[in-house]
Amino acid sequence: MEHKKTFPQQKLRLHPRNRHRTRYDFEALTARCPALAPFVKPNAWGDISVDFADPAAVKMLNKALLLQYYGIEYWDIPAHYLCPPIPGRADYLHYLADLLADGNGGVIPRGKNIAILDIGVGASCIYPIIGQHDYGWRFTGSENDLISLNSAKMLVEMNPTLRNRVRLRHQKTSRRYFRQYYRHRRTLRRHAVQPAVSWFGGGSASQHPPETAQARQRRVGADAGAKLRREKPRTVVRRGRSGFRRQNSGGKRRQRENCLWFTSLISKLTTLPPLQEALKRADAYDVRIIDMAQGQKISRLIAWTFHNAEQQADWAAERWHNPE
Repeated sequence: MEHKKTFPQQKLRLHPRNRHRTRYDFEALTARCPALAPFVKPNAWGDISVDFADPAAVKMLNKALLLQYYGIEYWDIPAHYLCPPIPGRADYLHYLADLLADGNGGVIPRGKNIAILDIGVGASCIYPIIGQHDYGWRFTGSENDLISLNSAKMLVEMNPTLRNRVRLRHQKTSRRYFRQYYRHRRTLRRHAVQPAVSWFGGGSASQHPPETAQARQRRVGADAGAKLRREKPRTVVRRGRSGFRRQNSGGKRRQRENCLWFTSLISKLTTLPPLQEALKRADAYDVRIIDMAQGQKISRLIAWTFHNAEQQADWAAERWHNPE
């Protein structure tokens, strides 16, 4: 099994293709989305910005960014549900595109033949929005929280660019994530990548505290917040040692053969060793850990595959370059 560490460990800038590498142009954003204007004001350092501790301001900023850069005319999420950081979510997909390019002669595969299974799509439907716009990929999103699922369905229905490229499914159980997608051969052949696995901290709003980090800290207090931070790594490690390896790592033969790359977002460095050990036991052929940064915040994308280089090239030739 190969283990590769890619990209600088202390990269403090977003991916080169990320549309949000530079500071927000609030003049352009408010011109495109006038509803953002009341939230834009000088901050403590005299810079024009929004109050990132204010959930309403963050939500309106997201609306403006999605309208300005991704053509999303309608976007909303239920009250108290996670409002995702768009630059970080975009980075995830850009590094995923680089990963796919490795098995495609260095060329990023684009278009509807690239099928993505997003487990825990969340109320914001953020990964399908960005991935469809920037790369033309086709998404299937699953979600076990019905409020999140209905929110995502509304976003797809209200935005014509998403209607024929995003399918949404109810995940009725928090176990056996892949079963409903591997029922017949045509479904098996569709899924090239599986990103945003929610049990490691990416994806579904139902898997996260339904508030911004600042709002949660104010509500529960510093002591309770510290308790949550202490407990989270133990939960992840437990899944990493047992349920992750048996059920969710793609260890079953059907999952290995019919999903090219499995990926997940990791926020804490301490969770990586048990996950790497679980993947080793599952006989993953290649494991990648990619550092991502937004300002001073570092997160990681972990990706694993059961396909060797020759099999990856065969996958691309058979499934990506041939019309369905």
